[in-house]
Amino acid sequence: MRGQQKAECDVHAPWMATLGVALLAVTELSRAALPAEPFWQSRDNPQRETSVSVQLPPGIKVVPTELEGPVFADEQGMTLYIWPQQQLRNGNLGDRRNSGVSTCDDTIYRETSGLMSPYPPGYLLPDLDKRRSCEQLWKPKLAPADAKPVGNWTLIERESGEMQWAYDGLPLYTSDRDREPGDVLAGTKSIIVGEQGAARFPIGPAADIPPELEVMPFRTGHLLITNKGYSVYSSDADAPNQSNCNKECLKDWAPVAAPQIAKPHGEWSIIERSPGIRQWTFRGKPLYTYRIEKRTRSMMGSDNPGWHNVFTQRAYSPPSEFTIQDSRIGQVLADASGKTIYLYHCNDDALDQQSCDSPESPQQYRLAICGNFDPKVCQVTFPYVKARSGAKADSALWSVIDIDPNTGNRALPGQRGAISVWAYRDRPVYTYGEDEKPGDVNGDNFGEFNGARNGFKAFWLRDDYRDNAMGISLKDVTGR
Repeated sequence: MRGQQKAECDVHAPWMATLGVALLAVTELSRAALPAEPFWQSRDNPQRETSVSVQLPPGIKVVPTELEGPVFADEQGMTLYIWPQQQLRNGNLGDRRNSGVSTCDDTIYRETSGLMSPYPPGYLLPDLDKRRSCEQLWKPKLAPADAKPVGNWTLIERESGEMQWAYDGLPLYTSDRDREPGDVLAGTKSIIVGEQGAARFPIGPAADIPPELEVMPFRTGHLLITNKGYSVYSSDADAPNQSNCNKECLKDWAPVAAPQIAKPHGEWSIIERSPGIRQWTFRGKPLYTYRIEKRTRSMMGSDNPGWHNVFTQRAYSPPSEFTIQDSRIGQVLADASGKTIYLYHCNDDALDQQSCDSPESPQQYRLAICGNFDPKVCQVTFPYVKARSGAKADSALWSVIDIDPNTGNRALPGQRGAISVWAYRDRPVYTYGEDEKPGDVNGDNFGEFNGARNGFKAFWLRDDYRDNAMGISLKDVTGR
């Protein structure tokens, strides 16, 4: 929220008056067009994250994507994923780096593994007659017989004797969830993992940024931060490649220093503030950190008029009827009436850690959480966000799909009783029946492991106290 501090009501009660004014204005907010700033960029904005040049084997390329930035893809443009080994409550699952082995094989697992403590092993998994193997869901990226390692690209041998590509020591896969070139529907770095299980992630080249800076995946884009984690900002008062932040301004804002040996390249330039004092600029905008800011990966500096968080790229806007609402610790995406939008997360406890949050996956997990297996109760507890048939959003991340509300599965063409609903990354979104006013998030963290493993989480756009709006860096998962 620009010009307004957000805080927990029991910690900073004086600010609640300001929040109350914002909530009283919700009707006008709902009528207004959804603003692009600060979360999204318009479709006519050509700025996308650039990446460093890397060696590629034949048949592999780099493709731009709306949310994940540049990713590696096969010759058809289908995104490549990794399954890095991750710590669960009772053990590890995933591929171990540099082991030369893929743990994603043709086994069809029938029982829970027991790694999702406190749940024991040995329980039968749902829909076993339809269950597929890891290898069927995650097709190994096979290499031709004459392939040779190149750069960070190496080869591992599968049990079948076929050779599979690996990048930085981790085997590569495509997903059956992706249907079009550039789709990244099977995994994301834009949502913090928490305890959702051993997840898969898209993999791509590193962002082309100075070594003093990092890119942090964010719910709606890639946030620029320092290597100490503090957010980077730009000012409307500056001219292209010229800083107008002096004297009083510098008391609150620290220029992002460029080392003496650094050189301009690509979208990155350097200005000299005074002899020997150099400052990075990005796309012509001088960069700063906010001295007052104590929390890393923050957006609080953007509450100052004319100051903005810097993104290497942002996603396009969601459906135009959606709104942004102030909530208790930040801001959430909401429907036209101001009701908070929720995402459903699910990963099963089999040894191959299959996701269960799409209309094609077993619905028993969701139905157990939202309605004690009664779909009619679920439609009251977490109703679908209905959409006009044929409606579209600027963002390809949003689509309209037809759902059978009694099963939760995708409806057949012309099926009687089917409803058209909004979907994010091909998964339906919901509101919560016990949210009473705009900005309520009473359904947040609803479910197992605070909603991370099997449950619902609010669609946070900004969170000033926790990390609900942040994604996850692969460095946080793999350690490199």
